[in-house]
Amino acid sequence: MKKEKKIFLFVGFILLIINNLIAQENKAKQIDTLMKRSHQLGIFNGNVLVIEKGKTIYQSSFGYANASKTTKLNADYIFNIGSISKEFNAVGIMMLKEQGKLILDDKVSKYLPELPNWATKISIKNLLQYTSGLPDINWKTIKSDADILSDMKQVTKLDFEPGTNYAYNNSNVFLQRRIIEKITNVPFHTFVEIQMLQPCGMKSSVVDPDMRGKNIAISFNNDLIESPRQFQYVMSGWTAVTTQDLYRWTQCLHHFKIINKASFNEILVPVFANKQSGLGAGSIDGDGIKEHYHHGSSTDFEALMFTEPTTDISIILLTNNMNFKLFEIKDAIKSILNGVTYKTPKKSLLMAMRKNIDTQNIEELLTQYNHLKTSQANDFNFEDENDLNQIGYYLMNKKRFDDAIQIFELNVKLFPQSGNAYDSLGEAYLNKGNKPLALLNYKKALALDPKNAGAKEIIEKMAKE
Repeated sequence: MKKEKKIFLFVGFILLIINNLIAQENKAKQIDTLMKRSHQLGIFNGNVLVIEKGKTIYQSSFGYANASKTTKLNADYIFNIGSISKEFNAVGIMMLKEQGKLILDDKVSKYLPELPNWATKISIKNLLQYTSGLPDINWKTIKSDADILSDMKQVTKLDFEPGTNYAYNNSNVFLQRRIIEKITNVPFHTFVEIQMLQPCGMKSSVVDPDMRGKNIAISFNNDLIESPRQFQYVMSGWTAVTTQDLYRWTQCLHHFKIINKASFNEILVPVFANKQSGLGAGSIDGDGIKEHYHHGSSTDFEALMFTEPTTDISIILLTNNMNFKLFEIKDAIKSILNGVTYKTPKKSLLMAMRKNIDTQNIEELLTQYNHLKTSQANDFNFEDENDLNQIGYYLMNKKRFDDAIQIFELNVKLFPQSGNAYDSLGEAYLNKGNKPLALLNYKKALALDPKNAGAKEIIEKMAKE
């Protein structure tokens, strides 16, 4: 090769490196602007980590570690990650499966024979898929794992036949953890620490941490009132992490270091469309992982982990001041990484109305909504159905089905081309027990969004009934 050609190739290589560095720097500046704006609006207090192609594009901390605002957050703080912590018991089950210590079709009664007869019908796979039919834990009365087990012994009837339906609740998680303990003969937290945290290099993570320990974020609401329960759960086995450790966990999984590809795939994709799996949710593209994401929340903590292995990007957001805006922030960061226009997140309507929502009737709620829309149009998101949808789901989770229906009806009126709005209205009618109107709205949802697998699944199921 001639000397001139070698010089030309070398210069081209250097220019490519410089251009990549400039592109990364521009992305970092845009993400920083987004995050600073989100913090100024009061919708993000926490830690953020963005990694692309194995390199940290952006990492920062915003706000405080406590309600008194006496201690600023930094990258070393660990956060309660809510339901994301359920990945550790799901992975633990698959580890034991690979070791030949259980099979997924084993019934719960094989490992916990002290439970009632329903345990002979529920398989470990049902627990992983949230299809057991078990009622949820009675959080108002229990104070410990022993209380939960005692309550379960009093359950005489399942909500549905195992495997025939889906119900996302912590009874499934509790039994997974107890089965792991029974097989390994060690406490669940010890199993997680030795078999998962240590091999994955998660040196800062702690299972059921002491709330007054070092570098532990304490959650608080928008009125600067500290959340009452924090990590002191009445149910044990919750792992708290830093942003870096949560990234290490995803990499450990995606490179199949503690469970193999088949096991990972089995607990990644939900058994029912638009529902939760053992790993939250995700999809497989041929032989590779297309997407893996998981959201968790608890006592004003909120966490979102999003990874897209096909493009090699990871976005991790941890907050100790929940404002229901992490998905919007994630979408904006992803747009920046992809070089497309993004929407700056705005304040949460639900958080603005949450203080009085439990005591107001639907007429009062709608009056408040209209007042905010008139007086603070630029501060909140009135441009799409998402924020109003959140209010509807809050009411539905409180069993206020008629009120939720009115909110969703308003949403489809405001956004008649939104398949998501009709899907939510269909779900509300289904929960209310009005199957004809549920079916009607699910069909509208599917017509507007033919890719809505959840709506299609429900329509097919209702057609067979």
